[in-house]
Amino acid sequence: MTAFFTEGPSDPTVQPVPASVVRQVDAADTTLHNPKRAVISLGANLGNRLETLQGAIDALEDTPGVRVKAVSPVYETEPWGVEPGSQPAYFNAVILLKTTLPPSSLLERAHAVEEAFHRIRDERWGARTLDVDIVAYADVVDDDPQLTLPHPRAHERAFVLAPWHDLEPEAQLPGRGAVADLLDAVTRDGVTPRKDLELHLPA
Repeated sequence: MTAFFTEGPSDPTVQPVPASVVRQVDAADTTLHNPKRAVISLGANLGNRLETLQGAIDALEDTPGVRVKAVSPVYETEPWGVEPGSQPAYFNAVILLKTTLPPSSLLERAHAVEEAFHRIRDERWGARTLDVDIVAYADVVDDDPQLTLPHPRAHERAFVLAPWHDLEPEAQLPGRGAVADLLDAVTRDGVTPRKDLELHLPA
């Protein structure tokens, strides 16, 4: 069964892309000259979870210098790092991007999209309307505390590895190895595919 979404604007983003980013990705980037590949993880466990994930996908596509190339199946996941039953379950998905934005600007855009959906960062492992994480950017391995690449916990999270593996069975997590092998090494308990739900590439 295909999920249906309410009518209205597909991009609820209320914060504009910074002017410096717009200048950086100006005319040449409308064709994504020499783009880099990025893997983004999406999660939501408050509100209309499916509609929120779709809105985030559409908002990222509307970003200058970003093109969404693939969208994973939806997974329902028990919350990570909290007492069972203390939070609603998450919907999770992974998307693949081509982008001319550098990692720092892509992170700024990810945070802007989160904030557009009223993400509040006041509690680690807290419930949230939207989580947008950069899992990997090209083959970059960097321990910068502002943006560690690849994501420092991606290799141990089935809710990231399972949908990514669905999209790219041969994918590699930089510095960690094959996603298939990493997925085999973690438990999938509490991570359930939702075949009755579907996210879409932006039109």
